Amino acid sequence: MATRTTGSARAELITDAALALLAERGMRGLTHRAVDERAGLPQGSTSNYARTRQSLLEATVRRLAERESRVLAPGELPAPGGTADKTGTAASAPAPGAADAGTTANPSGPPGQDALIAGLALSLHRYLTHHPELLICRYELALEATRRPELRAFFDATGRQFREPLVALMTAAGSPEPERHALSLVAWCEGLMFSCAAGSSTRSVPSEVELRTGFGELLRGMLGH
Repeated sequence: MATRTTGSARAELITDAALALLAERGMRGLTHRAVDERAGLPQGSTSNYARTRQSLLEATVRRLAERESRVLAPGELPAPGGTADKTGTAASAPAPGAADAGTTANPSGPPGQDALIAGLALSLHRYLTHHPELLICRYELALEATRRPELRAFFDATGRQFREPLVALMTAAGSPEPERHALSLVAWCEGLMFSCAAGSSTRSVPSEVELRTGFGELLRGMLGH
């Protein structure tokens, strides 16, 4: 029986089905008809929502970014230096899960840096352990974007929601080159995510404690304290 949905609920149903197909079958398995079948919608529903393949890919990228933002939650990361982030949470407050995550990542760091490290590690660990299918979708879409310039521009634009908060965090942490340091942080995370999704660490996701150690080493090396 076809699922009856309207408006934004139907859009989410379609794009979540598209993501599921990408994770299971790859880019070749993503078709309008297949999305209709996976979503339990009448044939033609996906075409009515996204007429062309380009529009379907853009909608899928947008939905991926929405789901990733809930997992990584860049706006919830505490800023170093004792200031509050944009959600109003004090930077000196411990990140969720920090109490039972093991040893402190950087006990000699400036106020608030430990909370930032713990928050980064928590977000990345949550992504790697609970949402590996989103990583597969990310790389399927990223590779497709290399062949479609119009998708590349759209893909890069959605990624700014993650890069810009990191630049602000690096600025708050006292980085003399926040843009470059944010890029280094993203590159480190991307490399680790690829290793866990499709590389040599597919069967061995780093623990939250190991991630805190890695983030601590990276930030101390960039910031010099």
